[in-house]
Amino acid sequence: MRKRTLFRLVAGTAAAGAATLAYASLIERNMFTLRRYDVPVLAADAEPLRVLHLSDLHMMPNQRRKQDWVASLAALDPDLVVVTGDNMAHPGAVPGVLRALQPLLDYPGAFVFGSNDYTGPVWKNPFTYFLPDRDYREGVELPYEELRDVFTGAGWADLNNARTTLKAGGRVVELVGVDDPHIERDDYASVAGPAAASADLSIALTHSPEPRVLDQMAADGFGLLLAGHTHGGQVCVPGYGALVTNCGLPRSMARGLHRWPGSDSWLHVSAGLGTHPTAPVRFACPPEASVLTLISR
Repeated sequence: MRKRTLFRLVAGTAAAGAATLAYASLIERNMFTLRRYDVPVLAADAEPLRVLHLSDLHMMPNQRRKQDWVASLAALDPDLVVVTGDNMAHPGAVPGVLRALQPLLDYPGAFVFGSNDYTGPVWKNPFTYFLPDRDYREGVELPYEELRDVFTGAGWADLNNARTTLKAGGRVVELVGVDDPHIERDDYASVAGPAAASADLSIALTHSPEPRVLDQMAADGFGLLLAGHTHGGQVCVPGYGALVTNCGLPRSMARGLHRWPGSDSWLHVSAGLGTHPTAPVRFACPPEASVLTLISR
């Protein structure tokens, strides 16, 4: 009797695990979701301004469902498009990224790169994400300069350790960004300085939301900080949230809109639209894009 009960328990657990894995890999990772947030960063009586925030596409060449969904976001008619890196997951991914983003290239835009824009994915034990000091392993080099040329050729601002202003929604927007802190390509010191009082809005970009970078951006007065990288935890526990963030950010801030501690700045972390190709699952954390409606304080 005990052996039979144990067998049923083991079989039931295995079946539940298999069903969860099937759901996470076949269903939820394709449940593309649009998030909407109101962010009070504009001056009093200012008209709202819409920012479309995309991150972590991790595009493979034949992911046409993802490409079509991202392309459909042009119907939102955003004032500004911001992409916070990890666009590619394959040496042949540029055409797929372009197919997804082409309708959005007609809008004012800005971008920074992530580690997986520079080098492709390599297999890794997912449990190593719980190790804060693990070594970073590089895969094959990806065509990031080709992707950069596509973006800048469309007029998008390259904010990899750069700073600029542009017009969006009839407003002057000051932008600053860093290359990916996750692989220590960031150099905020080269672009640091107080946000311009003459701008209607100031936005800072980074792929990985490392607190050491966000603290400096907030201290300079950038009112909206945008990042990706975390995948929202990718695998979350209902009622508990993300297990890891893969950076120095607390688990409670793994995705969504938060006030950055000790400042007047807001941080939005996108849970992203893709997955690492060697771990193509999402659980309690569907892929997402976000529309941030900026409103008066």
